[in-house]
Amino acid sequence: MNGATVNLLYFARVAELIGKRSESWPISGVTTGAQLLAELQQRYPQLGPAPRLRLAINHEHAKSTEPVQPGDEVAIFEPVTGG
Repeated sequence: MNGATVNLLYFARVAELIGKRSESWPISGVTTGAQLLAELQQRYPQLGPAPRLRLAINHEHAKSTEPVQPGDEVAIFEPVTGG
């Protein structure tokens, strides 16, 4: 691991299930949103199926196929979310 991270932000039910609103996540290089969600689901199985979750990368809604790079801010939320 090279010390690079992404900043993950959790919203609504996702934050409730994980028990936190944000965390710094180690990343070894460029990955995809889908890979990040799969790792997140492994670490937090209470989230249920990762493909149902949505992402925003650097404040832009993103498909799971889009790249996630060290230093990015990634918001994780369900398709319908509140505060």
